[in-house]
Formats: sequence, structure tokens, C-alpha cells
Amino acid sequence: MIQYPELRRALIERVRYYRELGIYDFYRREPINASATPLLEEATLRESASEHREEMPRKSAVLAKPVESDPLPVLTVHPEQNVADTVAALRLIREDLGDCTRCKLHQQGRKQIVFGVGNPHADLMFVGEGPGADEDTQGEPFVGRAGQLLNNMIKAMGLRREEVYIANVVKCRPPGNRTPERDECETCSPFLMRQIAAIKPKVIVALGAVSAKNLLAINAPMSELRGRFYDFMPAGARSSDPEWQGAKLAVTYHPAFLLRDPRQKGEAWKDLQMVMKYLGLKPPMPV
Repeated sequence: MIQYPELRRALIERVRYYRELGIYDFYRREPINASATPLLEEATLRESASEHREEMPRKSAVLAKPVESDPLPVLTVHPEQNVADTVAALRLIREDLGDCTRCKLHQQGRKQIVFGVGNPHADLMFVGEGPGADEDTQGEPFVGRAGQLLNNMIKAMGLRREEVYIANVVKCRPPGNRTPERDECETCSPFLMRQIAAIKPKVIVALGAVSAKNLLAINAPMSELRGRFYDFMPAGARSSDPEWQGAKLAVTYHPAFLLRDPRQKGEAWKDLQMVMKYLGLKPPMPV
């Protein structure tokens, strides 16, 4: 029989494992056998979670009480998972997000939530880090100077903005356009994962290091993240289509960075050409 300290360590590692996958929501399941004895009391679970609060930010979810007959947590079922229509699924996700007050960004000057825009059936999806001032005003991602450059990048790929889907890791503007903080990304990214699962793109382009590191859960410099495809399945979210086996994910520079350092535009174009080749896209003929 597993000794108590070993079980406690195993439980902590299991919770951390799901946390790193982006899975936060659990619910309590009663023992299948009425005589089944819980292996760990709730007080111990709360204590172990407190010891690891740096790795596991507080969530509103309730952790399941482990029992011998059901040792693993159970994923929350989101309402859009049973909806085949992508437009309706995205609407349900947006309604669930509501007038979000889940992190401190709602108290720091945001005007509105910037959910996402574009073709809900897009093969190609772009993900940035967060809204800026223009986006916060208009309620649409990438509409400022960086957005104009992104539009040009999309056009150079032989596509129109209306043919792709564009979203961000966080959906509220960080004050002063600062980089979103870890707890803000962790709070908001589950909604992005649900958007991805609903849209079911063939390729996702992560724009910048913040987007790449949050999507891939890899802490590496851009020089190591770029130049290859990653197999990507959104953590903590399921698609309504069982045949969708995830997307390919590529990393490139954020348009705002390219505005500051235009010398890197050639490198970004290499990344986009890799995506174009995978999708069978050809650049438009010069006029």
C-alpha cells in the first residue's frame, strides 16, 4: 500500500501536471463504492496546494477528492463542445467569458473585452499577446499600426484578413501596453484554447514570444522557437469534431516588434513562407 507521504507527493505532482497543461477546472465525484475510503483528506489537499501556490495560482474550481476507484480529476465539459456550428460555439464561449472580472486587468483601465475576429472556419489563425490602445477602443484585435502590418503580411500570403481568424492570449488591454503577466495569461488562455478547439484551424501562427510561450508552454528564446512546426492540441478544451487532431503551430515575430526592428521582416517572411507551403498558398502575382 502507498504510504501517506508518497501519496501526498504523487497528488501534488498530478495537480501540477494538469496545471502545466492548462487544465484548472475539476469537480468532485462521489466514490463508486460506498465503502471506498478517501486516500487523502481535503485539509491536506488544501495545505499541499498552498505550499505550491507559485506553481498553482488560486482558481475558483474545486479540486476533486481522490478515491481508490477514481484517482484522476475530471475535465469540465464546456457547453460549446456539443455544438457543431462554429459560429454558435464561439458565441457560447463569448457569453461564458461575459464582462470578465477574473483577473486584475478589468480594474486597470480596460474599456472593453477584445474577443477575436475573422472567419470562424479559417484554416489559418493568428494569435498575439494582448490588445493595445486602438484595439481596446475598437473592440477588435490588431487594428493599430501593428494591425496594419499584419494585414500586409496576410495579403502577401495571398489571403485577406477576412479569411483568417485573429485573437490574443489575453482579451483585455494591459495598462500602458505592458507585457501580460503570468497570472493574467493563465486566467485568460483557457478561453483562447476553447476558441481554437471551436475553429479547428489547420495552422496557428504565434505572433511573438508571449504568444508562443503560452501556447507551447516552452520557455525558450525566439531564435529557438522559430523555423519549425509544432503539433498543437489546445489544452483543457475539446473540439466538437472527433476527427480534428489538432493544428500545426509556427512561431514568428510580433508585428509590433517588426515595426521597431524592420531588419527582421525578412526572417518573418521566411516563417510565413513555411506556413504558405504547408497550406498550399501562393503569393499574389505582382500588378
